Amino acid sequence: MKIAVAMSGGVDSSAAAALLKEQGHELVGFTMQLWNQRRNINVDEHGDPLPSRCCSLDDVYDARRVAESLGFPFYVLNLEREFEESVVEPFIQSYLSGETPIPCVACNSRLKFASLDRMAQSLGCDKVATGHYARVEYDEAADRYRLLRGKNHWKDQTYFLWELTQDQLSRAYFPLGEMEKSEVRDIAREADLFIADKQESQEICFVPDGKYSEFIDRYLEHEGRGSEQPVAGEIVNTAGEVVGEHTGIHRYTVGQRRGLGIAHEKPLYVVQIERAKNQILVGEAEELDRSEFVVTGVNWVAFDEPTEPVRALVKVRYRHEPTLATIYPEVGEDKDRSVGAPLRARVVFDVPQRAITPGQATIFYDVKTGDEVIGGGWIVKQSFSLDQ
Repeated sequence: MKIAVAMSGGVDSSAAAALLKEQGHELVGFTMQLWNQRRNINVDEHGDPLPSRCCSLDDVYDARRVAESLGFPFYVLNLEREFEESVVEPFIQSYLSGETPIPCVACNSRLKFASLDRMAQSLGCDKVATGHYARVEYDEAADRYRLLRGKNHWKDQTYFLWELTQDQLSRAYFPLGEMEKSEVRDIAREADLFIADKQESQEICFVPDGKYSEFIDRYLEHEGRGSEQPVAGEIVNTAGEVVGEHTGIHRYTVGQRRGLGIAHEKPLYVVQIERAKNQILVGEAEELDRSEFVVTGVNWVAFDEPTEPVRALVKVRYRHEPTLATIYPEVGEDKDRSVGAPLRARVVFDVPQRAITPGQATIFYDVKTGDEVIGGGWIVKQSFSLDQ
């Protein structure tokens, strides 16, 4: 086959390319330049650039060297403008509204895969390959593509891929889906790739130090949008009593315990963030437990939009263990929704779960297999109630 390969400059995508090359496929490599590291936004308190291990110019250079080593053509797609519009700006607005976003999901499906898929089709490629730990299988009886967890559940990355459409899945190829990380590094070593022992990136690529609120502060200042800067406000408990002062809602997230500056006989946690009131709501550990939540932007992968409740294993963040729940699609008044409006659903866990956070993605897995992705969505904010 002729395959377009997404090249990040890391071990996984490089090993995927080496494996496909060894199998005899015709490859075309692509790297996406997403974030301008020279804008003086990602700097420390001394003005020195912060180190970046993902989507940096060094990564572009590494990807090019790997392609040259393996002997296939390589191109760089400049998507800086699209990345800022569809990933960075929504990330900032989400934090400013009191949410805790996960930008890597939207980046993987809406920007990276979608852009590469369009380019691949224009070049006559049969498939689009990435280094994700996931699997795609075609179900002939159902005439549908199935998205499955990677064999190594700890490395599984279907959480970042649930937005892919059937059309995109028909061209998706994940060569590492059956492998362990150690096997992947072995492939890179056997191909004599210099990145075989390269360290993995753990942070959001445009916030390399993981200090999200400081990035937002610098970004707003750099863009001349200081008026959008969150200001100090009240910290209140679930009884409505003022117990402290916060320094800006973008500095807090649901489930946070440290940094509240409140003396209390029991540990207090952020249980909700109220932008309209500029308040941080705190409570004790048991008040973080919630039985249900609402999702929007639902994408049903395993079947068309259901009209009846669906039993599933649901995870509400990347490292959350999938847990039994019932998903209730909004099929009543939703039947009259406008064309193109996002699908919504209500998710009810059998057992309450801790710190379900607005802005995060949620993913649904098939109850029987635990491996097949049946859908996913975005967690939206709800009013806090001790009855939930």
